[in-house]
Amino acid sequence: MAVVLKYMRTKEFRDWITRYFYDAVANWGLPLAALGDLKKNPEIISGKMTLALSIYSCLFMRFAWKVIPRNLLLLSCHMTNEVAQLTQGARFINYHYVMTDEQRKKYHAEFVDEELHKHPEDFPKAHPILHPPPYSELEIQKEVEEFDKYYEVPKDMSIKPGI
Repeated sequence: MAVVLKYMRTKEFRDWITRYFYDAVANWGLPLAALGDLKKNPEIISGKMTLALSIYSCLFMRFAWKVIPRNLLLLSCHMTNEVAQLTQGARFINYHYVMTDEQRKKYHAEFVDEELHKHPEDFPKAHPILHPPPYSELEIQKEVEEFDKYYEVPKDMSIKPGI
């Protein structure tokens, strides 16, 4: 334990931690976001941004390998991001250029249906209106109470003046 503490106090360790560790840790946000987006609808993928991030990761993989001392944490981060961005790019091309309009509509319907069944409590059942709209104060109040049962509406909607 004393050897580890002694090494942690050396200038080389402190330089490595400040220069090579935090930039790699901060960069891990990119591949983690891309990996999180792999299950999302490909309709929201930006082709230009995916291409830019892919080129960025490719360039910085080389940088992480060539810099002395080698920054393997940064290299692994950019390798992961490169794979994730190429996967996102393939999904983008497949959705926008390979699928027909009918296939896209079917995919979108399946995606929405899957999302609705994932968390049914977030999407209350629709109650079709079988009666004309309310006209009396009592009918309006009753409909508001029914609405409030299913949806949480913030009660304090006061506008605070800006500075």
